[in-house]
Amino acid sequence: MLQEVITTCTRDCPNACGLIARVEKGKVLSLVGNPRHPVSRGFACRKCAAFLKRAYSPERILTPLKREGAAWRRIGWDAALDEIAGRMTDIRDRQGPEAILYYRGFAQRTALKLLNDRFFNLFGGVSGTRGTLCGGTGQAGQDLDFGRRISHDPADLQNSRSLVMWGRNPAATNPYLLPAMAKVRREGGRVILIDPVRSETAALCDQHIRPAPGSDAYLAMAAAKVILSREEEDADFLADQSEGFTKYREIIEVFTLDELASLCDVSIAGIESLADLLTRQRPTAILLGWGLHRWEYGHQTVRCIDALGVIAGIIGIPGGGVSQGFEEYAPYDLSWTGDGLHPERRRLLMPMIGEEILTARDPEIEMIFVTAGNPVCQAPNSPKVKAAFEKTPFKVVAGHFLDDTAQQADIFLPTTTFLEEQDVVASYGHNYVGPVNRAIEPLGECRSDFDIFRGLASRFPFAAEFDRPAEEWLALLLSPLLAQEIPMEELRQGPVRLPDAPMVPYVDRVFPTPSGRFRFITRFEAPLRKRDEAYPYHLLSVSPSDWLCSELTPNEQGDLTEVRINPEVARKHGLSDGKPARIVSRVGSTVGQIRISENEREDTVVFPRGKWLASGSSANMLTQDLVSKAGNGAPYYETTVRLEPAD
Repeated sequence: MLQEVITTCTRDCPNACGLIARVEKGKVLSLVGNPRHPVSRGFACRKCAAFLKRAYSPERILTPLKREGAAWRRIGWDAALDEIAGRMTDIRDRQGPEAILYYRGFAQRTALKLLNDRFFNLFGGVSGTRGTLCGGTGQAGQDLDFGRRISHDPADLQNSRSLVMWGRNPAATNPYLLPAMAKVRREGGRVILIDPVRSETAALCDQHIRPAPGSDAYLAMAAAKVILSREEEDADFLADQSEGFTKYREIIEVFTLDELASLCDVSIAGIESLADLLTRQRPTAILLGWGLHRWEYGHQTVRCIDALGVIAGIIGIPGGGVSQGFEEYAPYDLSWTGDGLHPERRRLLMPMIGEEILTARDPEIEMIFVTAGNPVCQAPNSPKVKAAFEKTPFKVVAGHFLDDTAQQADIFLPTTTFLEEQDVVASYGHNYVGPVNRAIEPLGECRSDFDIFRGLASRFPFAAEFDRPAEEWLALLLSPLLAQEIPMEELRQGPVRLPDAPMVPYVDRVFPTPSGRFRFITRFEAPLRKRDEAYPYHLLSVSPSDWLCSELTPNEQGDLTEVRINPEVARKHGLSDGKPARIVSRVGSTVGQIRISENEREDTVVFPRGKWLASGSSANMLTQDLVSKAGNGAPYYETTVRLEPAD
């Protein structure tokens, strides 16, 4: 009989879409959208369909493996866990627990995976990570302004009369926003896309504003300047609910409107059209994308956009707001991670993980344990990350395939997909917690992270502090949610909205800041971006529409990544459409297949990220390892490159 299992996508994506797995004879035949999910509403993206092929790929590793020279040998779970436990004990006894690095990536974001940290904390407080490869910069910026970042619920978009997609590409990364965009346009409103890249979303908008890469703060200042010059600002809010406005105004008064237009490379008409939308077609919702975070001073950009929202009068009103993301760990009692046991333990910066491993001292890193991540491919400056892994004596990687990071491992542990697990997942794109109900039994000898660490814990004296059934752990982790009279059974049947999440934040215009007021940015550091003639193009390593992060199989590494450039750039360097080119940065080089597009700016190279180093066409072979000035984010887009013909 065909069985339908309610579940939720757990991957590194803001949507956390509700899904139905259709199962027959122990195999998932299809993954379709759950029409009862209030946000995704029955939609399932093509990346979801591709995931089913990934789960059943003949290249997926289904047994533990041990490296012997250049080859792999199949071993049993007991042997694998015994060796890992023995190595960990030896390293701790000789060098201390911080000689071991635990790297937890973002590939699967469920509740039980928080217990991975508990294992390492009970073991003794190994080195961990801090910062993020994604949204920390934007969140830090909004926290400075609002006291605590709180976004409008996606359902509130029904109240919007216009939309600004600022650095956001919902056609590829947020499909649940597409109906809201269509509704606004259908009812006579306008949708503006602001993005240096001609993304898939541009065709679905009324206007596409293409600022110079990294110049969005100047565009926000320019639009604010126009609104103020027209005296269309929200004067009551500025007087009664904000602080620092006088100093902010001094910042923008340093520039003329023409100077700001030149700095962001947007026409005065384009700036005025943005100001018109914000003040004359209210309420306007500004939805920030993740590309805005990928700059060293990205927090300033977000703060300038927040300031524009306040000046335009869209904060704290239905259908308005400047929304950046959601607290995906809000439903959980995080004390169960055990971080409180070792509050001073060493944490290495994730955006500079290669450099941090190579330079770690007292003690040096002797072992790396990776789950749910592929840092050799996904972290900036892949050559350095690879060198750091090669230098480390012992590595354990848990995953699905022998990707770039797994190829560095001494022991590989095969893990389950969300189709083979019982768990729950929250979202950083909306306010719902979704069930992860097991649709099929684990394939081969695969184990969940929970079962792996439960098995490891059994080899140590703290076993009793870890050894609880999964459902008991879920009840403990979810205790803040369950305390609000939401039974676990309800969570198993479908998505549940966080009861205390507001539909419209700051509606009372009281902010969780010391003064209770919105805080304007009062100091602006203009980043120096002089044109580098040796590397004249900004590398924009964007999220692809066809796959998620580096979730590809070995068989999908054959084709070169399509790299989009302007025709003038192609002419200047003698490059042809469909032909390979070498892309070179100060970090390294790689090869891509040229796709010439009149829609791209002349100062950019658009390179979708995710292909493995093994493909010879990987974006992070080029990216600099830097850390943002706020939020410890990864400023991928600070990288500049040159182009050369390739053989």
